[in-house]
Amino acid sequence: MSKMILISNRLPVTIKKDSQGFEYESSVGGLATGLKSYHEHTNSIWVGWPGITNESLSSEETIDIRQVLDKQFKCLPVFMSELEIEEFYYGFCNKTIWPLFHYFTNKTEYDLDLWEAYVKVNKKFFDVVEPLIENGDTIWIHDYQLMLLPQMIKEKHPNTKIGFFLHIPFPSYEIFRLLVWRDEILQGLLGADLIGFHTYEYVRHFLSSVRRLLGFDNNLNHIIYEDRNIHVDAFPMGIDHERFAKEYDTPEFLTEVRQIKQNTRGEKIILSVDRLDYTKGIPEKIRAFDEFLCKYPEYKGKVRFHLIVAPSRIEVDTYENLKSEIDELVSQINGKHATVSWMPIWFYFQSFSQESLIALYKHADVLLATPLRDGMNLVAKEYIAARTDYKGMVVISETAGVASEIGEVVVVNANDCNAIVNGIKTALEMPTEEKIAVNRILNKRLKRYNVEFWADQFINSLSQTTEDSKQSATKSIDRSLSVITDAYKKASKRMIFLDYDGTLVGFESIPQQAKPDIELKRLLFNLVEDPKNTVVIVSGRDRFTLESWLGDLRLYMIAAHGLWRREPDGEWVMTATLDNSWKANVESMMQMYTDRMPGALIEEKDYSLAFHYRQCEPDMVSMKLGEVRAALESLIQSNNLSIQEGNKVIEVKDSRVDKGQSASAFLQNQKFDFILAVGDDYTDEDLFMAMPSNAHTIKIGTANTNASFRLNSWKSMRSLLKELTNTKEN
Repeated sequence: MSKMILISNRLPVTIKKDSQGFEYESSVGGLATGLKSYHEHTNSIWVGWPGITNESLSSEETIDIRQVLDKQFKCLPVFMSELEIEEFYYGFCNKTIWPLFHYFTNKTEYDLDLWEAYVKVNKKFFDVVEPLIENGDTIWIHDYQLMLLPQMIKEKHPNTKIGFFLHIPFPSYEIFRLLVWRDEILQGLLGADLIGFHTYEYVRHFLSSVRRLLGFDNNLNHIIYEDRNIHVDAFPMGIDHERFAKEYDTPEFLTEVRQIKQNTRGEKIILSVDRLDYTKGIPEKIRAFDEFLCKYPEYKGKVRFHLIVAPSRIEVDTYENLKSEIDELVSQINGKHATVSWMPIWFYFQSFSQESLIALYKHADVLLATPLRDGMNLVAKEYIAARTDYKGMVVISETAGVASEIGEVVVVNANDCNAIVNGIKTALEMPTEEKIAVNRILNKRLKRYNVEFWADQFINSLSQTTEDSKQSATKSIDRSLSVITDAYKKASKRMIFLDYDGTLVGFESIPQQAKPDIELKRLLFNLVEDPKNTVVIVSGRDRFTLESWLGDLRLYMIAAHGLWRREPDGEWVMTATLDNSWKANVESMMQMYTDRMPGALIEEKDYSLAFHYRQCEPDMVSMKLGEVRAALESLIQSNNLSIQEGNKVIEVKDSRVDKGQSASAFLQNQKFDFILAVGDDYTDEDLFMAMPSNAHTIKIGTANTNASFRLNSWKSMRSLLKELTNTKEN
């Protein structure tokens, strides 16, 4: 039976060692808290680091810990050394990914050694989980520490369902492209079948980065990558609503409530709950509270600020400096505003139990949650759920992911001190009826979209995505393989026409990054060496490039969309007499748009000109491409020229030459019992149209076509060629 494997950097259980032995505690943090109940009620295994380093353990203790985690907690540990934690977690994760993804480029470090540690630890996670994996398993990988893991698993176990969820923001393309290892990170993530984010803003940023850096477009948030259909969507994480909303009557809880009431003596409570992190805007909110008291002195003695900061990553210098800044600010403001009987800020640098936090939630009048940037901010949801009397109010920054879900509360700019001041005043003075009306709506929303709903929605979407992808692949690849391989096997004289870019190789960039690899050369060699086969490469590339790449094979080749033909002995023959008198005018026009469209370039071939725009800003292309096309059409209408559009390229060439005409010449006065023609773009439609009715024609990709079959990508085509070259007659 298939199972669920949850993978995150930390397990929901943290192990501590003392003189008495080992203590197993629940881990803190939104991910561990949020998924804990889901993990407990499903057939799942959770893989992650247990919070203790190798140096602290003997081999026997390691074995004992594995057994306890397996039997009592359904967990599998990934043990790491102190150096790995230092370089992987405190290093690359928290000095590179964390600041960059939160837009703190000034705090971002680029260190090759730390990157190599990140790769190494992702590989360690793979090595631990790999023996567990079976066909059909669902694997849900979490967060920025493991962004290379999806690809590692998919390459070894393609028949698994892999989901990835990022719990922090995904930055805009302009920020993400600063990352030195940006391509590797994107390719690692694209190993997943479903990639989830908290907000549609993050989805948009991710799709933009994939399109601009890797060149893969999306259709309705679906990406075709390496023959797979990858879905990217927003799944705002929910909370365990019932846990925060229920009425607690334990002695410990009632004591907490009694102490809160006694200590506040009727003062209104402004509550802030954060981890120690520069992204949380803690100094900014302290300064804003200071300004609030200066601007509205009538609130002195009537309101108190409970500032809870949970220790986090204190080993990192940046966080130590932040703690010192907070200490100094709190001291200054308390010294400035405090009286003998009243202190404005109560600062707690400690972690609180969940029950203690809930007691504070239920009695705080305002929750001040103003991070400079936050993936979600579950504290705001927890506070709303806990206020079952509906009388509290949240002040949230617009740069917190949760702001898009709870827009009815007071939303402010975290960088605008006056906005936070006014937000605090608005929240404190909001009429009770208005607060109740808002909180009823929000509570109903959060109760419905709780953490289990979130997890179920993600997993259901993952199952649907992989099922749709499987059905699509079955319709295209399996049908093509069975029909075509059967016909190929029975044939005694075969003609095979193969486009090159986008059909045999991925067309990543312009102009020289698509050289044939060893696998492709071997596949073509096997095709050519079969005496039953006549193999023709039909390409828009120039003859010199094709000769340098494939000239060692006994192939026929058609270059420049049919202008040149190459015999297996290496001789190139021009198929038509053309002239280049038109080139100067067309090149001048193209040059004008090249100057207007940064990233565009002109490729001059023997008797054609190609305007490439793959490296251009996509939004600019959408605005300018129609103009380029219209200008060229106007210029060439009185000549024997035509515009041929391909993969991110517009080519002007003589209309008397095309792939179809050149390919059909091979079929004249010949009788083949198997004909195959394959291509991926508009230029290959001429090839398909020129084929006889009994030919097998294949379109690579999803665009409209005259071909009989479809394959998702050039990788599918390679799979087909492998089938053909491995086929033997009975």
